[in-house]
This record gives sequence, structure tokens and C-alpha cells, in this order.
Amino acid sequence: MTTACDYLLRFQPIFRRYLWGGRRLGTMLGKAIGPGDDYAESWEIVDHGDDQSVVLNGALSGKTLGDLVREQPAKLLGDGVPATSFPLLFKFLDCNRTLSVQVHPNDEQGAELDPPDLGKTEAWVVLAAEPGSNIYAGLKPGVTAEQLAAAIASGHCESCLHAFAARVGDCVFIPAGTVHALGAGLVIAEIQQASDTTFRLHDWDRVDAAGKPRPLHVEESLATIDYARGPVASQHPQFIASSIERLVACDKFLLDRLKLADGGSATIGGDGSFHLLAVLEGGAAITTQTTSGPREEVLSAGQTALLPAAAGRAKIASQGNLTLLDVSLPR
Repeated sequence: MTTACDYLLRFQPIFRRYLWGGRRLGTMLGKAIGPGDDYAESWEIVDHGDDQSVVLNGALSGKTLGDLVREQPAKLLGDGVPATSFPLLFKFLDCNRTLSVQVHPNDEQGAELDPPDLGKTEAWVVLAAEPGSNIYAGLKPGVTAEQLAAAIASGHCESCLHAFAARVGDCVFIPAGTVHALGAGLVIAEIQQASDTTFRLHDWDRVDAAGKPRPLHVEESLATIDYARGPVASQHPQFIASSIERLVACDKFLLDRLKLADGGSATIGGDGSFHLLAVLEGGAAITTQTTSGPREEVLSAGQTALLPAAAGRAKIASQGNLTLLDVSLPR
């Protein structure tokens, strides 16, 4: 039998339904959603309280990600990683309507919450963008807390926000403390710290299905914002290999984008960290060397998997033109 944590792990997605969601998690990403037009998020890999990814394949089938962290932390996460919980959360979002304007606390601020939580630094990769779709990221130059508070009170929050037109392939890095919102018409892949703490600053004056406005957290938001951050633009990828772009390098995660032509190959892992993989285009046949011999898993567009640290290096063979995100921890 395959030894725990030495093969590529696949998980059951967890769906979140919000008023801004749509149907593209199913039509575009192949998710098995049910009826309704409000499917907003697919949590692909998560270990956060009761929100637990469940293994779908192999000897560990039925185990939660939290189980694996508790039972074999070093094999899953790598040496030197705190074994309290899986530190990251990966999701897809279907933004059929514009999301609320929000901000997330950093680790120190999150620790003061009741109950305590991690901070939330995140990054987005744009998978689809309708004409006119905007990204709101950061404040306009020079906006102060007093100016922002006055704009919110007068119903003109948007006048303080930096915005730009989204393009497919854009990557936007949102450190904790950055004001942000995703515009209508976007499909996004998001990597973030494993936190679900959000302070809602503005919700475009809309109401929920019951005709009531959603709660705002203006005071908490104003106290959390990093006013020195200023406008945020899309990232400038840096090639770290012929087929690999580094999109984000921060103290919470590394985000790379691998592109291979049909029939191309690459290796990944073997560096002491887990690797969270998400196929955005094409397909990937991924082979690991387990104690029972070679094992292959095939991922298609919209599918994700986790390569444990103990699995070592894995070979990726592209099926069609492949675009794949690779998330790991800085070592």
C-alpha cells in the first residue's frame, strides 16, 4: 500500500454561494455545481476550522487536510514548518457581480481577534475578464484615513480607490492591509493565507436576497488599512527558468506560473516544501515515485492537487498547451 504523503493528493472542492456568484465554476472550470446562479467560490485546498479539504485518491482517501497536518506534519509540509494547520488556502472565484470593497488584517492584527486568526495576504491570477472588468487595488496616491472616512460617509468610497482594467493572465499581489475589490466579469484563481477574516468597507449600496444590506466593518477597516501602500498594479513576472515565471515572492508564499507546449515536460518539487498545483489551461500528467513504484495523476483545466514535501521531485508531462500555477513556501 502506498505510504502516506508520498504521492500527489487530490481533494473534494468546497463551494461557497454568495450573491455575487454565477455559473462559471461549472461551465468554465468543470466543477460539479448544482442548480442556481450564485456559485461564487470553490475552495480547492483548505484547512481552516470546520472547512476541511478531504482527500479523494489513494490510500489517504477520506482523510482531511487537517488530519494529515496532525499525523505527518513534516512529510506533508516539510521540515521547520509549524505543524498547527496548513498555512495556505487556494480557491477559484466567479465574480458575476462586483465584490465588496474590503481589507484584511495582518498576522499581528489577526492574533488580537476573537477568536484569533491568521492575517490574510493574498494574490490573484485572472483567468477570464469580460470587457470593462475592473480590479480595485489600493488607494489613490495620498489618500488619508480622514479622507477615506469622509468619502465613505458621503457615499463616494469609489473616488478614493485605485482601479485598472483587468486582463487575462494578470497577477495582482494584495498584502494584508491593502484595500481591494474584484470587479464584475472576472474569474480568478486566488492563493492566500488560511484565514477567513474580512472587513467590509463598502458594498456598493446593494442588498441581499432578503432586501437587507450586508454588514459593514468601517471602523475595523479604517484601523486595518496600510495607508502607505498606495496604488497597486499588476505584477511584473520574472523568469526563473525557461518555462517558469515567478509571479509573487513574499514571506507567506512563492507563486510561480509554468507554461509548457504540447508534449513538453518539467520537474517540480524535491526542495523540502510542499507544492500546491493548479492547472489553468491544458492538462498535466504528473508522476511521483512512491514506495510502491511510479504513480501518475492527470489534472485537467480547473483541477488542483497537493504534492507533499515527502513526495520529492515529480515529473510533469503536458497534454496540450499547459499553464499551471505552482505555490510553495519560501525556504
